[in-house]
Amino acid sequence: MKSADKFFPEQGKIVLSEKDMILLGHHLADLLEPGDILGFVGDLGAGKTCLIRGILEGLASPNPAASPTFSLVLEHPAARIPVAHFDFYRFRSPEEAASIGWEDYLDASPRMVLLVEWADRFDGSLMPPDTTWLTISRNPSSPSSRLVRLLPSPGQAH
Repeated sequence: MKSADKFFPEQGKIVLSEKDMILLGHHLADLLEPGDILGFVGDLGAGKTCLIRGILEGLASPNPAASPTFSLVLEHPAARIPVAHFDFYRFRSPEEAASIGWEDYLDASPRMVLLVEWADRFDGSLMPPDTTWLTISRNPSSPSSRLVRLLPSPGQAH
């Protein structure tokens, strides 16, 4: 993701509301290029799907983001850059990723953007080395706000 490290201060970005999270997604969409793979890490309800909703709006996808928890992957081929949105939450093993064609999506990734919720499952082993990692956590000083950070690896997410 071009200029992501310049966009995010080292301490991360504080997001005060759902509206602000969606706006952050719009800004991130402007930085995306085909081939980008983003791994999203955060507790249930942290705002991963909300941030992805903003990214998809920023990419002019005609279909709104929905959590793909039950379908595992949702495609957005009509976005400015085609997107595949994954949710690894329900995977019990890395082998389950093969059942949804994860390797095929990785092969196609130079032509699209991959957005992966719960990307840190199985210690992030399903994600390629060039993944851009975004963590979302509740801000301890203001529980209704979130802290969004850009990290080089999933091991630094916790």
